[in-house]
Amino acid sequence: MKTKIIIGLSTFVLMASCGRKSAETKPIRKDVTETVFASGVLEAKNTYTLKAQTDGYLSAINFEEGDIVKTGSILAIVDNKESGFNNESAKELYQIAKSNLKDDAPALLQAENAIRLNKQKLEQDSIQYQRYKKLFDSNSVSKLDFENSALQFKTSRTNYESSLENYKQLKQQAKQLVISNKAANEVNNIVLSKNQIKAIKSGKVYKKYKQIGDYVARGESIALIGEPENIYAKVNVDEGNIGKVKIGQEALVQLNINKDKTYRGKISEINPSFDESSQSFICKIYFSEALDFTIVNTQLQSNIIVETTKNALLIPRNYIDFGGNVQIKGKDGKTRIITKFVSSEWVQVLNGIDENTVLFTENVTENNVATSEAGSQMPNP
Repeated sequence: MKTKIIIGLSTFVLMASCGRKSAETKPIRKDVTETVFASGVLEAKNTYTLKAQTDGYLSAINFEEGDIVKTGSILAIVDNKESGFNNESAKELYQIAKSNLKDDAPALLQAENAIRLNKQKLEQDSIQYQRYKKLFDSNSVSKLDFENSALQFKTSRTNYESSLENYKQLKQQAKQLVISNKAANEVNNIVLSKNQIKAIKSGKVYKKYKQIGDYVARGESIALIGEPENIYAKVNVDEGNIGKVKIGQEALVQLNINKDKTYRGKISEINPSFDESSQSFICKIYFSEALDFTIVNTQLQSNIIVETTKNALLIPRNYIDFGGNVQIKGKDGKTRIITKFVSSEWVQVLNGIDENTVLFTENVTENNVATSEAGSQMPNP
């Protein structure tokens, strides 16, 4: 975390004793702006990585970096002969299955012929059975002859019913083959269509990963695409500071390519889960003003304004020890103070001293002296 404050010139008294340098000062009151530092990159909204959905060599690439592409446009073609062969085979099998379902299909014609013959045989045996029954009733034929005619009639009826059932089964099997081959054909059409790599959404091509002739495996990246009109800063906030960051807070962003310019924005999104790869929380800053540099993945630094305190009581950092104690001039021993924040140069004091307290320290280096004499001026956001 970094804390920025405006500090005017302070009055310090520098003394030397036996070669040791010391100084004294009084606390000052100034407005304090507390910020959370977060680094990150520029990213386009709805950025996605276009990936190959099948294996093969790239036979065509229809885009270059910077191109604007539309949803559904074919950006590349993968030469995958296996899927082409499978598609042709599935198409032919589907056509065969449909022809086997027609009324003039050989198997169905044969089954219909069997029905017709068995029906004729059944009609003949039925007449024969009725004739023998009358003769048997008049004792004109033997019981054996009558029973043989009855058996023949029953057998013909069974054969006729079996032929009807056989026709129904053939018809049903033909329908099932049509359904399964149609599904296989549609699946292979989908597989074949995956040879054409299409834009999922409209956007700008920010990165081209492959060239014509390159071999790609399924899932391998082809291009990076995003919305050029919506560029934001994606920043990483550490675990110790994420609790201070809230939606709507103002942020100051500097691009690494030009650290002399600051862009204003606001926290618009905080990802709900911890990012394992960066070991941080991902936040998105949308800019309040137009960017004059919009190349994605540009490195950047940001300061998120989390709190502003008016008229805060401040002392230089070198006047407090690591235990949180200060030395008051003319008082024996050290005094414990309560602080809110401790930065590299300044400490905000909540209790223990006031602006009339004169502090004394021997923790003075050449850098401390220079700072003490010149004061410290840091820009207020």
